[in-house]
Amino acid sequence: MRVLIVSQYFWPENFKINDVVNGLNDRGLEVSVLTGKPNYPSGKFFKNYSFFRNSHEIYNGIKIYRSPLLPRSNGSGFRLFLNYLSFAFFASIRLIFINKKFDKILVYEPSPITVGIPAIVAKYRFNSPIYFWVQDLWPESITDAGGIKNKKLIDLVNKLTIVIYKNCKKILVQSKAFIPYILEQKVSKHKLIYFPNSTENFYRPTNKNNIYKKLMPNGFKIIFAGNIGEAQSFETIINSALYLKEKKIKINWIIIGDGRQKNNIKMKIKNLDLDNTFHFLGSYPTNQMPLFFSHADALLVTLKKSKIFSLTIPNKIQSYMACSKPIIASLDGEGSRVISDSNCGFASPSEDHISMSESIIKLMKLSKKERETMGNNGRIYFEKEFEREKQLDKLIAILDE
Repeated sequence: MRVLIVSQYFWPENFKINDVVNGLNDRGLEVSVLTGKPNYPSGKFFKNYSFFRNSHEIYNGIKIYRSPLLPRSNGSGFRLFLNYLSFAFFASIRLIFINKKFDKILVYEPSPITVGIPAIVAKYRFNSPIYFWVQDLWPESITDAGGIKNKKLIDLVNKLTIVIYKNCKKILVQSKAFIPYILEQKVSKHKLIYFPNSTENFYRPTNKNNIYKKLMPNGFKIIFAGNIGEAQSFETIINSALYLKEKKIKINWIIIGDGRQKNNIKMKIKNLDLDNTFHFLGSYPTNQMPLFFSHADALLVTLKKSKIFSLTIPNKIQSYMACSKPIIASLDGEGSRVISDSNCGFASPSEDHISMSESIIKLMKLSKKERETMGNNGRIYFEKEFEREKQLDKLIAILDE
C-alpha cells in the first residue's frame, strides 16, 4: 500500500506523526510525506533549511516532499495566519510536481485545519481517498483557545472545515469527546472512528540508576515535561508551590522542556522566592524522558481552563502512563476521565491550585507500594487502550478497508 502523509509538521520537528510514519514504514507500507520546512516551535527555519532549500529528503528510507512556507516567527496571530495559509498554498502547488501514484492519503491535523486544503488537491491529483486524523477541533481552536471573536471569520473557518470533512472517506478522532462536536458539522456518524494517540516504544518503566541521577535533588520530586506555554497554565503550578510552601511541605518541581513563557515563568518564580523549589533542567531528546521519569515520585500535567482543552487528551498522558508513574493532573474533561478511569493518579479541575495541592498531599501520604500500584495501573490501562503496536495494527486495518 502506497500512503501519502500530509502534515504541516514532521521530523526534525517533534510530533507524534514521526513515530507513526516510522511504524507504518517498518511494517512494509510504502510511505511518503508532504510537509513544510521545519520551524516549530522556535518560529525560525531549522539549521540547513530555508524557504527554497532542502525540498527533497530521505528520512529512514521515507521520501519527504517539503513545501516552502512562511515561518511562524513570534507566534502572533498574523504570523500564524501567514504560516498556515502559506503551507496550504505552496503544498498544493508542490503536489503538481509529484509524479507518483498513491493509494491512500493520511492527514495529520494537530493544527491548523488548512492542512486539509492540499489533502483535497492530492485526492483529485492521485484519485485517492483521504483519512483525516483530527487532533484539534476547528473553528473551536481559534474561538476558545485563540480568542478570535470575529463572527464572519469563524463562519468562514467552519465552512472550510465542513468542506474538508466532506471530502474525507474517514475521520479519525483522538478523543471520544470530539465526536458530538464533529457530528454537528454535517459529518455522517459512519465516517467517524475513535483513534487515540499512542506513544513511542521507548516510553516504558526504567531503572533509576542512570546518568541523570546526579541532576536530581533529594526529596519528593514532581516532574513536568513538555512545552512551557500559556496553555500549560504554569500559574496553577506556581500557586500550588506557594500553597504547599506555606504549609511547610517540601516539593521539588522538576521542569524539563522549553517554550515561549519559560523566561517569564522563571522570573515570577524568582520574585516569589521559590527558586529553591523549582529546578529547570532544559530540553532533552524525547527518548531521554523515561530516564528522567524514573526519578519522579509523580508526573505532572496541567492545562488552562478551556472548552477545547477539556475535549482533548494531552499527548503526555500516554507517555506518562507508559512509564508506570503516578500522575498529578490539573485539567478537565477527557484527560481527567482517563486518569480517573485508570486509577493512575489524582486529577483536579483546571486552574484549581488548592485541589491540585491537596492531591499532591494525598499522594505523599500513600506508601511507596501504593504509589507503585497506582503507576502500574497506568501502564496496564496504556497497554489496553493506547499501546503503539495495537494502534498501528488498527490504523493499517482502517487504511486497508
